[in-house]
Amino acid sequence: MFAPINEYANRYGNFSSEDLAFFDSLLKPRSVKKRQLLLREGEICDFEAYIIKGCIRNYYIDESGSEVILQFAVEDWWVSDIGSFHERKPSLLYIEAMEDSELLTLNPVRKEALLARVPQFERMFRLMVQRHVSAMQQRLFRTMAKTAEERYIDFMKQYPGIAMRVPQHYIAAYLGMTPEFLSKVRRRLATKKN
Repeated sequence: MFAPINEYANRYGNFSSEDLAFFDSLLKPRSVKKRQLLLREGEICDFEAYIIKGCIRNYYIDESGSEVILQFAVEDWWVSDIGSFHERKPSLLYIEAMEDSELLTLNPVRKEALLARVPQFERMFRLMVQRHVSAMQQRLFRTMAKTAEERYIDFMKQYPGIAMRVPQHYIAAYLGMTPEFLSKVRRRLATKKN
């Protein structure tokens, strides 16, 4: 169960087997069912979760009542509300399982214990946050500066195979378009390939 997350950690540092065993001892397995909410708006996020199996989405509800999907997270990704987790503030997000999922979670107390005993993990988490911020900046840029077709192509590169796992209306919500418009985009792209 811990092999994938240990491989993930070793991409960011050279951890001893004792360091990884301590890390593993702090992680709590969690199984979630499809459509189960891990976090609701107004709650304080008390986890950072590594995805062993499954697909999770982060979203918020805009002023018109529509869901705006900020992120999909799949195997070998982490999911959380970073601001709520670190600042202990109520979340503005919902985090929901799109599939039955298997997670390894770390709460703030266990994370602090990890960083106090094995400070090298600070680097892993710092780089993880940097990647997340970079991805969010790229997402913002794509949303503002690219055409619908370019956004869809970028999405498919970032999330290969996700179209088979996630209903089209969620992909459309992520891309900021209606499902009908997304269908038109897909048809235009298919026509260009032929």
